[in-house]
Amino acid sequence: MSLDQFISDMPKVELHLHIEGSLEPELMFDLAQRNKITIPFKSVDEVRQAYNFGNLQDFLDIYYQGMSVLQTEQDFYDLTMAYLRRVAAENVMHTEIFFDPQGHTERGVAFDTVINGITRALNDGHGQLGVSSNLIMCFLRHLSEEKAFDTLKQALPHKDKILGVGLDSSEVGHPPAKFERVFAEARKEGFLVVAHAGEEGPPEYVWEALDGLKIDRMDHGNRSLEDSGLVKRIVDQGIALTVCPLSNLKLCVVKDMQQHPLKKMLDLGIKATVNSDDPAYFGGYMTANFNAVAGPLGLSRSELLTLTKNAIDASFVSDADKARMHQRVDKFALSA
Repeated sequence: MSLDQFISDMPKVELHLHIEGSLEPELMFDLAQRNKITIPFKSVDEVRQAYNFGNLQDFLDIYYQGMSVLQTEQDFYDLTMAYLRRVAAENVMHTEIFFDPQGHTERGVAFDTVINGITRALNDGHGQLGVSSNLIMCFLRHLSEEKAFDTLKQALPHKDKILGVGLDSSEVGHPPAKFERVFAEARKEGFLVVAHAGEEGPPEYVWEALDGLKIDRMDHGNRSLEDSGLVKRIVDQGIALTVCPLSNLKLCVVKDMQQHPLKKMLDLGIKATVNSDDPAYFGGYMTANFNAVAGPLGLSRSELLTLTKNAIDASFVSDADKARMHQRVDKFALSA
């Protein structure tokens, strides 16, 4: 079996996926027409061209612009089902999905509209495609603490649908400490907590996420490697990192994949995982992200399996569900 085939067939788990970031140009264009929304593009090709950018802020500008086409519960359902169909075809067993309610409520779309469309799709995805899922609500860090508290309050009636809270958007200038009180309240309400830190922001942001937000899992975390004490803390505490290779390349966090820190993370004993982040914008879903690092970093098949096993262990599912996913990976490894 070739390496490409091995990666394609390997069971996978995704822990870092922004559902709004899976909005493919074709669907953006279709939804704009369906909802009679004017977007500054005349064709799908023009949308695709706009997906070329050079840094996080340029990406976020088009990302929020793209959100404007999402208006109805059916739109959010269609968006989520399109993602689930793609990853089911790539042998993804389980996914933990971020959504950005403030990106929608700030433009007049009701919180209930967003979450009802997404969760209806997640339920159908489990029943029809066999992909299990959890939902994580993110606060936009460029907005205020007050607005984050408002969003948390809106989420409380939906605690049966939302497993955790996270922190995303523009990192530099918006340290995790800004949201310590919000995260403390979220933990008190029973939510698990994660946060983006150490992507563009410094290692100090990772410390803040660990000590101030008391996160259960770290999103990105690349720059943790600049601080040996921080690496030791992450390893000793068993904190998993949800690493996004194609995102890192597209946003110039790394200049080329041979410089990507993923293999070094594994060598240091960090529980690194592979994820797609915003696949419609960054050039690929799970299989593409594994392919992007496997060759340039010289990853062995054993290391590729370790990345998947790390994701299983870091997922927010029951021990029984983890055991079932491990059995599927072990069965694949024996037959590959």
